[in-house]
Amino acid sequence: MLGSSSYSSEEDRDHDRSWPLLDLPPLPQQPPLRLLDYQRLLISSGGNTTSINTSITTAVVTVASSSVVLSSTPPTLLSTSPQSSVIHPRQLLVTCAELISRSDYLSANRLLSLISTDFSLQSGDSTERLVYYFCKALRERLNRHLLSTTTCVINNPNIITLLPHQRPIFPSPQIIPRRPSRDVTTRYSSYLSLNQVTPFIRFTHLTANQAILEAVEGYPSIHILDMDIMHGVQWPPLLQAIMERSSTLGRPSPTICITGASYDPNLLDRTGDRLRRFAESLGLEFEFCHLVLDNSQLLDHSEAVTHALLDHRLRFRFDQVEEALAINCGDYLHCLLREYDTRSLRRFLYKVKTLNPRVLTLGEREADHNHPLFLRRFVEALDHYGAVFDSLEATLPPQSQERLAVEDSWFGEEIKDVVGEEGEQRKQRHQRFESWEMVLHSSGFKSLPLSPFSLSQAKLLLRLHYPSEGYQLQVVKRNCLLLGWKNRPLYSVSSWQ
Repeated sequence: MLGSSSYSSEEDRDHDRSWPLLDLPPLPQQPPLRLLDYQRLLISSGGNTTSINTSITTAVVTVASSSVVLSSTPPTLLSTSPQSSVIHPRQLLVTCAELISRSDYLSANRLLSLISTDFSLQSGDSTERLVYYFCKALRERLNRHLLSTTTCVINNPNIITLLPHQRPIFPSPQIIPRRPSRDVTTRYSSYLSLNQVTPFIRFTHLTANQAILEAVEGYPSIHILDMDIMHGVQWPPLLQAIMERSSTLGRPSPTICITGASYDPNLLDRTGDRLRRFAESLGLEFEFCHLVLDNSQLLDHSEAVTHALLDHRLRFRFDQVEEALAINCGDYLHCLLREYDTRSLRRFLYKVKTLNPRVLTLGEREADHNHPLFLRRFVEALDHYGAVFDSLEATLPPQSQERLAVEDSWFGEEIKDVVGEEGEQRKQRHQRFESWEMVLHSSGFKSLPLSPFSLSQAKLLLRLHYPSEGYQLQVVKRNCLLLGWKNRPLYSVSSWQ
């Protein structure tokens, strides 16, 4: 019977509930040999400030012709008093965003040129790097607005009076360039670096895996659907924990199927091969299935996904009553959101609900990047990524190439999307846990309590691999675990049924 446990005694059930997910060793030593083997296989395969004082805005817009001192030392407030004329770049960025939101593109262009010249440096400290990526995103948004009114702008004498480095960068009116998409291989490679240099991905994987491990206890067959599998680095620790639990309790190991979703069929091939070899080294009966998403149907993303959920790749297994289905949505559900529209997301959740999974794991950014007002969204993004960049600054060497790669290919691209894009072109629509909680409850899901092992293992992860006092953990409503930096939550993980 679906949902029942196959334990022979109450003692067995109690034993299994206390089994933690062994993703990390008890001592700061090398990970188990099998995990190292999988990593080697992976590497070898190529793998609301909604209102801003008008006097402040005016003072900053005219800063190019004044003697205002620009400082990279962050004050708590922007002061325009005669005694204090120090302006922090954050305030300049917010003011530039406000000018764009008011359609004052010429003033925004002048200010943006000033910020780019004085503060933007990709290889500088965390503030300079943050300014660099936000300037790039603002420039893209500003150029698009200028392109839409090219004829008027070209005939405007104010443009001619700008200094060369202040002029908007755009081609002739006949050429409207499409932004080239980031090379998929580069993004996938940066994912591996992101997994190494930050705790964010490993924290999400560790907490989700613990929820899955406990939800599928006692089932002879386990099916995991990963909606964004990438390189599959989440699953070796779970496979090993399942095998070791069965061995300790003297039970046969369950059969395991992982269905991985991705836009890249070649990536799925490589990921599937690595996971098969790893499962074989453990002696597990394992199957890997492909779920190739159509990248040309981004606007109908949820339709493509929900249709795939019901095709033969999943239906052929539903007749196995004793199979436990777990659906993993790590950094995924926000991609289904649209402007003023949650129907795509709700259709997806409805289809998922009909599959009756034992658990749905959800990992998302703890940020409100889906607000319809650009200025509010900009300030939220500035604070969120500011905390992310500060955490990288505190845990990595100043000239770390891995950090530069992660910031450029991962966080820089996200900033460009959140700030530079609008409408259907904007894909990074992160929401806070409270918003996800409302959506999931209204879609018929109930939250599952957080395992006590999730918190202890997250603490162990930070202590052994990211020993900085800035990282903080917080339990919300006993069903959500947050990872943040200096009192600012950055990532949330929860599980649902």
